[in-house]
Amino acid sequence: MKLIKSIVTFFLANNRTKALFIEAYFMLAWARFLKAIPFSKIAPSLGESMEETPYAPVNENIKKVKNISNAIQIMSHYTFWESQCLVKAIAGMKMLERRRIESTLYLGTARDENGKMIAHAWLRSGPIYVSGAEGMEKFTVVGKFAKTIGLKELEGEHNA
Repeated sequence: MKLIKSIVTFFLANNRTKALFIEAYFMLAWARFLKAIPFSKIAPSLGESMEETPYAPVNENIKKVKNISNAIQIMSHYTFWESQCLVKAIAGMKMLERRRIESTLYLGTARDENGKMIAHAWLRSGPIYVSGAEGMEKFTVVGKFAKTIGLKELEGEHNA
């Protein structure tokens, strides 16, 4: 019954929302594929290691960032593969990058109640946490990757 309700809701959505959901689904698949590759191989594609993007909001991006966040959260429930924190963070980063919106992906570690090491990933764009905000305060940041939109990208955009 839940699946039927979800399908009906999807078809009642406007075309822009449908396209965003479909994009999120495919980016989650791509991110899950990347997670299967050794992290050292994909890390360079995540941005500048141990750097952060600004916390200041870019007003024209706020709605886009929130829409991407919602699409990632919703569609992660419908994947038949694991779409947990790292997969969501990478998918969100790639969706933001397509729109030339900067973001920072954080990797953290902590110990659970049994003393076992656990890891978490979250994504931030400006002041908005796109994914993984739940529980992030329990983790110590051990890595971060800033995906910036540099002058080269902007110059290429104006010359195109």
